[in-house]
Amino acid sequence: MNGLGNVIMENKEIENERLELTDKSLHYFLGPNLTVKNCTLVLKVSARRLFLDGARFINCTFEVKQELKNHQQWVAASLKGCRFKGKLTGCDFGHWPEYSSLPGYQFGSIEDCDFTEAQMDSCRIMDSDPSTLRFPKWPCFTILDPIGHAAELRSVKWPGRYGAVVVDELHTQPARTTAMTEHAPSIAKQLGTTPEELRAVIEKFDCIVY
Repeated sequence: MNGLGNVIMENKEIENERLELTDKSLHYFLGPNLTVKNCTLVLKVSARRLFLDGARFINCTFEVKQELKNHQQWVAASLKGCRFKGKLTGCDFGHWPEYSSLPGYQFGSIEDCDFTEAQMDSCRIMDSDPSTLRFPKWPCFTILDPIGHAAELRSVKWPGRYGAVVVDELHTQPARTTAMTEHAPSIAKQLGTTPEELRAVIEKFDCIVY
């Protein structure tokens, strides 16, 4: 610990440990110059208390015990061979240096990671190869290369407001977006449809995995 209310992990390598980031009165700063290997990280804090600054995670497991919402700082981390469990909403992963001028964001990456035990909603993969990743199965679904497939996806009628709100706006996603994962029950409730109605259309497209 370094500083009142802060836990700072930097300039070292941590291996084969269980790290509990669960004290909601603290801010956790991971990086710079931090490498974490073969560790389990238990997260039970909000996004505004978790800071990743160029940290490298290799073969780690992230156990998200409290829904992690709108945490774009994953794009300031290098993730290789990691596993995710728990609820992730509005999170971005991968390489997106334009997101921030801070130096850590130049090092963001993701490969060979497994999200099959996670619930992802409105999460994106940035400038990384989705074929190296394992996405959660239905009721989650993942649109691969959403910008490249935007015209194809607009060619059919989608239920509720999903077409107008999501599909018609795919071309406005950041240019580095290579995949986008939604949680069907959550987005269906927001946009006036049902998971079953969504799936009936999703099944028509090879660019959507579920």
